[in-house]
Amino acid sequence: MAPNNLHANNDGVSMKMPPRLSARRLCLLLFFFGGVTVLVTLHQRLTWPSTKPRISQPDDPEEIFIPSTSAALLETDVHVTEQPSRSLEKLWFFQGGTLFPTASKGLPRLFPDQVDGDRVIDQLMYVPEDYQGFDTQEKLVLAYNGLGTWGQKSGPGSFHGCPVSRCSLTDDRSRAADADAILYKDHFIPPSVPRPAKQVWIMYFLECPYHTQSIKLPDVINWTATYRRDSDLVAPYERWTYFDPQVRQKIQNRDYNANKTKKVAWFVSNCGARNGRLAYARELSKYISVDIYGSCGPLKCPRSDKKCFELLDRDYKFYLAFENSNCRDYITEKFYVNGLGQNVLPIVMGARPEDYQRSAPEGSYIHVDEFAGPAELAAYLHRLDKNNTLYNSYFKWKGTGEFINTYFWCRLCAMLHAPKVHRHYDDVNDWWRGPGVCSSKSWRNADFA
Repeated sequence: MAPNNLHANNDGVSMKMPPRLSARRLCLLLFFFGGVTVLVTLHQRLTWPSTKPRISQPDDPEEIFIPSTSAALLETDVHVTEQPSRSLEKLWFFQGGTLFPTASKGLPRLFPDQVDGDRVIDQLMYVPEDYQGFDTQEKLVLAYNGLGTWGQKSGPGSFHGCPVSRCSLTDDRSRAADADAILYKDHFIPPSVPRPAKQVWIMYFLECPYHTQSIKLPDVINWTATYRRDSDLVAPYERWTYFDPQVRQKIQNRDYNANKTKKVAWFVSNCGARNGRLAYARELSKYISVDIYGSCGPLKCPRSDKKCFELLDRDYKFYLAFENSNCRDYITEKFYVNGLGQNVLPIVMGARPEDYQRSAPEGSYIHVDEFAGPAELAAYLHRLDKNNTLYNSYFKWKGTGEFINTYFWCRLCAMLHAPKVHRHYDDVNDWWRGPGVCSSKSWRNADFA
């Protein structure tokens, strides 16, 4: 007879059976493995990286990086190429971001006289020190020109999900005397009721000074909200933000010049722009092939047709991202969507060279004012056309960051809850459209350059 721990399998071969465990042995084993699990868990907790923002050091490239909440860090000029970086946790305004701000201490960095730059990140990460969520009094914002153009609805819905969310939106003008802020979009019409002393009047302009209203009353506007970096609430068409401000270039695994047979493309419908962009493009076409699509050229491709952008990606090496006006910080979707949004190298005209340098991914475009004229620019484009390495160097920014949602309503609500400091524009027209703001000439040749 076979021992208790042996049995015969189907082939008649004896096999050893595992020994039987007594209750005492089973308890000892459970206690041993339980103790090991506790020790491993404790070790992981003691060694897991802190959630405090920090920068990975060059001598430890695999250290986990968490983006800083400081706008000063995000605006740094430090440039490190090809340093590996992994993001453990993104700030809340990035896609998939989960890191929300806590109450801020010290002086806020919200307004132009408090900190240089556009302050978008500082405003997104600002929570007043005394903010208590639902225990804090709600701020009322009156959209005086209606909510239709904003695409918003009355009530607190526009502020849901914001770090500072105790605000409500209305377009009921009868509440003008009760509102904490009155927001004017493109057109200023003063209310007929007396203005409370602490009420904030905000002027929002979407377009450049050439296409916006002149405000005749002085000393009435407290805050501005425009694409200008020196606005109180900067409202850019797009806002590029690096994941790691120390990593601004990344090795690309593709040749952006491959199989492209055409040189320059341009989609345009306004043929009478103030900055002479059409004349520049026609002069450029004397030295390099320029295909003009739309009302100002012989080629057609409707804006709504996605195949137009596929055409850019597939066939063209360069795109004319020319604005209709040369004004400070005026950089629209012509650059961000038509240009950087495609696998094509944008050639820009509109804002000053230094404005693009502050707003665009590093090394992602060519500015016309870097050249004496169209002939010199064309010569450089021919050089890029023949040099794959040089051409591809303009795409190393891809994958180093993203165009973030700047959450206008969240920032507005946070600023309304900040400690009140009275501020106003003596003459908002002088700020918005005064000397040096726009030019009908190239910035290179402007009288005030």
